[in-house]
Amino acid sequence: MTGDHLDAILKLAGAKTEKDGWVTLLDGSTMSLHVAHDGASMTVSRIEGLRQDGELVYARNSKREIFVIMRGDVFAVALEAESVAGKVVRRAGFG
Repeated sequence: MTGDHLDAILKLAGAKTEKDGWVTLLDGSTMSLHVAHDGASMTVSRIEGLRQDGELVYARNSKREIFVIMRGDVFAVALEAESVAGKVVRRAGFG
């Protein structure tokens, strides 16, 4: 993924840039980063904030755990929003 791709996704999510360089999602929203390198893949879930430093992406969750990954290894991003007043969030293919 390029920096422009990630910036477009963050813009779509309505993310805001903080003073310290972190880009945070709207309250109640999270994202999952799908990452692969040399045939191994993993998903980093429930991310609330990101910070880019060159090719490195720092991803922070609500527990303040930080994951550091290479931006070029990210191949997909899933945006999740919390349920709104009794509405259940339904994802395609899962119920």
